[in-house]
Amino acid sequence: MSTQLKNKLIFERSREGRRGFRVPELDVPARKPEEMVDKKYLRVNETALPEVSEVDVIRHYTRLSQKNYCVDLGFYPLGSCTMKYNPKINEVTAGLAGFAGLHPLQPQKTTQGILELMYDLTERLCEVTGMSWGTLQPFAGAHGEFTGMKFFKSYFKKRGDTGRTKVLVPDAAHGTNPASAHISGFDVVEVKSNEKGMVSVEDLKQHLDENLAGIMLTNPNTLGLYEEDIAEIAELVHDAGGLLYYDGANLNAVMGKSRPGDMGFDVVHLNLHKTFSTPHGGGGPGSGAVMVNKKLEPFLPAPTVRKRGSEYYLDHDIPDTMGRISGFYGNIAVLVRAYTYILTMGHDGLKRASELAVLNANYLKEKLKGRYFLPYDRVCKHEFVLSAQKMKDANGVNGTDVAKALLEFGIHAPTVYFPLIVHEAMMFEPTETESRESLDNFIEVMHEIADLAEKDPDKLHAMPTSTPVRRVDQVQAAKHPVLRWQPE
Repeated sequence: MSTQLKNKLIFERSREGRRGFRVPELDVPARKPEEMVDKKYLRVNETALPEVSEVDVIRHYTRLSQKNYCVDLGFYPLGSCTMKYNPKINEVTAGLAGFAGLHPLQPQKTTQGILELMYDLTERLCEVTGMSWGTLQPFAGAHGEFTGMKFFKSYFKKRGDTGRTKVLVPDAAHGTNPASAHISGFDVVEVKSNEKGMVSVEDLKQHLDENLAGIMLTNPNTLGLYEEDIAEIAELVHDAGGLLYYDGANLNAVMGKSRPGDMGFDVVHLNLHKTFSTPHGGGGPGSGAVMVNKKLEPFLPAPTVRKRGSEYYLDHDIPDTMGRISGFYGNIAVLVRAYTYILTMGHDGLKRASELAVLNANYLKEKLKGRYFLPYDRVCKHEFVLSAQKMKDANGVNGTDVAKALLEFGIHAPTVYFPLIVHEAMMFEPTETESRESLDNFIEVMHEIADLAEKDPDKLHAMPTSTPVRRVDQVQAAKHPVLRWQPE
């Protein structure tokens, strides 16, 4: 009964006549709603709100908050989605009244501080990526990808090269890559990986024709492997008249070590909410800043931040601009957090972060590869992919079982079943912020799960047993989600 009470919805706690406060009676003449608001905006029926006391509300939502898993509570090895610890100084600066109280329609002479921050942040991101300038408008990584594809579109349209409609995407790419290219009007063509887990240069060569617009790449790729042939790939694509787009989801592996611009990329999107430290679980907030080289700078979204003497301003005079891609100037609070992170880390700190992320990933990989199948047994960068295929064949334990078992042990599950080129894939990214003790505990848990797979697989199939929600029908949850409470 106690557990059921704790898990009740706020609507199920409702009791007629119960309330958290009472408003005083009117001491002025009452007016009908239709006298104050146009009738078409008024509700026909009363709102079905729960009737609860203040203490009911407080206890309910506090209890819900305690059920949430977050990086402040434990290890979050979500491969291909850098979930590092977020320093609290970032939150302090983002919450400063001078930033939090700004309005985007203020006169620019009253917003010099944030404009300077945006300008300086853009300069620093150019230094990290090897690009010329960029835009901070995109609200997320996928939004940044879409913007990157619009750079492709604008570039070829300006040249009158409208026949270039084909964008190449590796078979191990993030799913947002083909989606972003497709919704931007391009035809998506898959490029296969070779036996090393890299882009197959031989397969790539088959697609280098007059219809090529470019290629979208993540480097390191989703297997956590650095594309050794990137210089050759860049040369081949450029010689064929195409452009190179860099998906910055995995930049946490190479900050201060290797720059996309030096690899030959023309467009780079960055996940400021991942690489540069902003809490982003649950779908937001985000910032998908996009940086470009000189060749593509004329097509920047308007406005862009510029500097004239000692004054900072928003430049709308961009003749070949692709236009706006967000309502105002980006997710400002995330920009402030990213800027704070970069200033506190410094050049050496960003470089060290990547070095430690790579060290942690390789430490985990070496400690786990004896118990789990490692399809590409090579030095990785910031993440690596194991497979549960051999466990599945031997004992019927699959990647989902391993992921659900980790929840039982109080650890967030990794990314599973991605990339698609690895059967029963499990992708792990420890990031640089995890300690040796944290990693060793994770290794111990993973070994215990491997032992259970051999000795008691049925126990794994039943996990998790101690979480508020146990296993759900994932197919039904995806196809027929129940997203809100409705009265019977």
